[in-house]
Amino acid sequence: MRVAISGDEGFIAHYLKEELGDDCQLLTSDIIEDDNMLPAVLASCNTIVHFNGHSPDQNLDRSDHEVLRLIRDKARIILKSVRNHQGIHLILVGSLRVHPNPKREEEYYSSESPLSPRDIAAEGQLWVEESALEYAMDSHPVSIIRTANVQGISQEDGKGHGVVHHLCRESMFGFFNVPGTGEEVKDMIHVSDLAKMISFIVQNPPPTREAVAIGRGQGVRMSELAEIVSQATGASPHYNSQPGEEVWGIVDGWEMGQRIQIQPDITVQDIIEEALANQ
Repeated sequence: MRVAISGDEGFIAHYLKEELGDDCQLLTSDIIEDDNMLPAVLASCNTIVHFNGHSPDQNLDRSDHEVLRLIRDKARIILKSVRNHQGIHLILVGSLRVHPNPKREEEYYSSESPLSPRDIAAEGQLWVEESALEYAMDSHPVSIIRTANVQGISQEDGKGHGVVHHLCRESMFGFFNVPGTGEEVKDMIHVSDLAKMISFIVQNPPPTREAVAIGRGQGVRMSELAEIVSQATGASPHYNSQPGEEVWGIVDGWEMGQRIQIQPDITVQDIIEEALANQ
């Protein structure tokens, strides 16, 4: 099974390529923008995984209106190519930012959650998802994956990604800023577990279309997370009065487990220990 990966942001895609092995092709900008090279590459592919949750230009803020144009323009080429090739399974990997934050702790992110993009980048993500679903059929199945807070270390530059790594880096100054009041709950997943789950969906496409939220299906309160980091580093947590732009809430673990028959292996404690070692 040959898999193409586009929208590579230098983090998740590298773990996914390692998980999939040699049958994986990264679609560089040169390939995507070449009218001859792209069809030639896709002719041998069964699946395209397109990372759809961020701006193609990482220097732009998520709320910059230019981001919407860039996301659409990049995706249009991929969507057109998928429609022109029979038998390709399109997987769009994005963020939970297309959903509003749950109002109550017991509300979960699932395929049934309401849609309300929180910023321009999420608006672009949703546009791509809806455009892809318009053409979903048994010969062109579409999977929409929306991920919780992804944590881990980039294989490209060794930099830690995610809120845990951010807290641990700041602790080197003797204090660290905690998003929100401390009462908010986060669902976090390690990048290697996410790569395994995407790989499962690659190997098990839906009949036509689907949307699935991916996380650990478990939450950790920010005050608890801050206390662990504080005890390990001796740094003092400083809480903000506003939750800010963070994604709060928990993924529906039951629905996720029904679709993806593997469980995350890496615990929140493992994520914290990795981040502390990577300061």
